[in-house]
Amino acid sequence: MRITGQTRIMFILADAVGHIVGSDVLNQAFEREGLDVAVSPLSIAPEDLKMAVQTIRCLKNVIGFGVTIPHKTEIARYLDDVTPEAQAMGAVNFVRRFPDGRLLGHNVDGAGFVVGLRAEGIEAKGKRILQAGAGGVGKAIAHAVAAEGCASITLVNRDLQKAARLGGELSNRFPGVRVNALAGFDGLQAGQFDMIVNATALGMEEGDPRPVPEHLIVPEAVVAEVVMQPAVTKLLETAATKGCKTIPGKAMMEPQPALVAKFLELL
Repeated sequence: MRITGQTRIMFILADAVGHIVGSDVLNQAFEREGLDVAVSPLSIAPEDLKMAVQTIRCLKNVIGFGVTIPHKTEIARYLDDVTPEAQAMGAVNFVRRFPDGRLLGHNVDGAGFVVGLRAEGIEAKGKRILQAGAGGVGKAIAHAVAAEGCASITLVNRDLQKAARLGGELSNRFPGVRVNALAGFDGLQAGQFDMIVNATALGMEEGDPRPVPEHLIVPEAVVAEVVMQPAVTKLLETAATKGCKTIPGKAMMEPQPALVAKFLELL
């Protein structure tokens, strides 16, 4: 990759950045399309997020930036506007910078997840889904699979209020989808779910526990990750051992360059 004064710059804002592979996925995809765009992670602590965004407004060769853990929900406070998709999901994962410095937030996590499933021959429609996590990426995925017509979604999050808020949003927007919000997995039975989704950061670190109890992982279930590094988490390893269809975290990211390029009007 050649980076010159003509190259348009993007960042991915995170804290920390050691796990990020999205910049590489985007750079490779943009290069294949012949786009003179370069993407780099930036490690930004939560207390510095506002200042970082204000600085980006002034960087004239920056066309936008990605947003990941832990900034996806907080970032909207510092933007000029968000798209209907980001508004509905309550989270932003890409931001477009206009020439006058205005910033527009968008979310392609949900669309990327659904397209990634479809590329693996899986449809969310009609599925009984168990999802661990109700944060930024969890919101996006939950709204996306509900929009696809999943039969039900059970949200498990340590902060029950967060899960309940997301559950209320889903029930209001998709009254045909059965929604349940829980603080833990007690009472859930093996075979109760067709799809299990890890929408937490558990799995990034070697010592992390599995985000979903092993007894709920049955051979008939599809098991999907959002964690991209490592490529095979403990959850996916367990699921594969049991004969499950597994969807790695990278599957959600791979469709995103095209979605991002469209949002930024690069193509």
